[in-house]
Amino acid sequence: MKEQEANLTDNQARYNMAFIWLVCFVAAMGGLLFGYDWVVIGGAKPFYEPYFGITDETPFRRGLAQSSALIGCLLGAILSGVFSDKSGRKRLLILAGLLFTVSAVGTAFARNFLSFNVFRVIGGVGIGLASNLSPMYIAEISPAGMRGKLVSINQLTIVIGILAAQIINLLIARPVPKGAGTEFILDSWNGQYGWRWMFGVETVPAFLFFLLMFFVPESPRWLVKYGRDKRAAKILSRLGGKEYADFEIRDIKNTLASEEIASVNFRDLLEPKLFRIVGLGVFLAVFQQWCGINVIFNYAQEVFASAGYGVSDILLNIVVTGVVNLLFTFVAIYTVDRFGRRILMLIGASGLAGIYAILGTGYYFHSTGVHMLILVVSAIACYAMSLAPITWVVISEIFPNRIRGAAMSVAVFSLWVGCTALTLTFPYLIGGLGAHGAFWLYGVICVVGFVVIFKKLPETKGKSLEDIERELVD
Repeated sequence: MKEQEANLTDNQARYNMAFIWLVCFVAAMGGLLFGYDWVVIGGAKPFYEPYFGITDETPFRRGLAQSSALIGCLLGAILSGVFSDKSGRKRLLILAGLLFTVSAVGTAFARNFLSFNVFRVIGGVGIGLASNLSPMYIAEISPAGMRGKLVSINQLTIVIGILAAQIINLLIARPVPKGAGTEFILDSWNGQYGWRWMFGVETVPAFLFFLLMFFVPESPRWLVKYGRDKRAAKILSRLGGKEYADFEIRDIKNTLASEEIASVNFRDLLEPKLFRIVGLGVFLAVFQQWCGINVIFNYAQEVFASAGYGVSDILLNIVVTGVVNLLFTFVAIYTVDRFGRRILMLIGASGLAGIYAILGTGYYFHSTGVHMLILVVSAIACYAMSLAPITWVVISEIFPNRIRGAAMSVAVFSLWVGCTALTLTFPYLIGGLGAHGAFWLYGVICVVGFVVIFKKLPETKGKSLEDIERELVD
């Protein structure tokens, strides 16, 4: 009956779609900066490594340069967990915009390896905050019937940020002769200045995000949790009218006990029912990283070099993968509220397992050429329409109102632990197992992910956050 009432209200409300889309796109700019900051290093890597003296003989320095931002992500996720349920979503997103701006300027002017990594860590803290708060904020302000689509916008902006970084890297980098050595690159414009511009361009969208976040409202669900019903009602009325606002506030308050208003109890995470939900969120978050697709972005140079491409060809191929990533994210946006979350997650896990089996076999037999690029592109397409966006949708939906900020921070923290471990270990993994062994290993992980999703993940399509909470917790 409650679900029917919610759906009735959903259908009858006259949503202010212009306002909803505007607010969601501004919040999702955190995803754009997350995507840009995350991937720009892949294109800059061939040029900053000679500048800082990073070689095959210094795998730790190579891994540190690649993962310093991810270390910041862990710090950002912790900060989000500590403060998002106390200070709200908006203030921390403003802080994220400021950190992105400082990081972009500082990295562009870095003079040594230490300062480079310090500013990358600062940007990573911004990523940790934005990756946690942007999808959660959008989920909390979105009507149930379109929540999957709107939260997927965050993944769309991540992909746009990734593609923007890839295109900007390609446009900034000057042609490099095939087979050019480290000394040639070090003495070139690319090795001295080009990689700095790649990082510095982020300053413009970062500062814009910082400014625009001052003009978006606070999450109405957070406001209700802290007893600020009038402010929440004003925001919800602007979203869908007075009737919609009244129903939503009643429904939100029904999921909060009186002692939970204006309070955060982290011990709730250890309650058996909640611990099970948090455990599922942690698994999905880590699986999204350990399914292996991120190594194609973070270590694109090695992946494509193993397939027989030179530096300039690699930059062009990386842009191709970015375009595919963007196009298939639209597939996810179109299907997530039609087909549901669970089926798309299963398609992603099984599809990647099959592609990795073939890709690993190709590397095993030292196969090179365009067919290897097609396999890589197919893996990215599969990931972009499934695990990439849908994981963020699911982990922003399944946690209860009273501990959503803390629980999501645990999941996002786990995501970045997985990503950091993946990035740090990949040079050793590919050295020990070879490219073929690494992709076969990721294929096995995808099979495990498929089994867990099939057995444990419920469908959340079309349900309000409060209905999902009642279904999972009660």
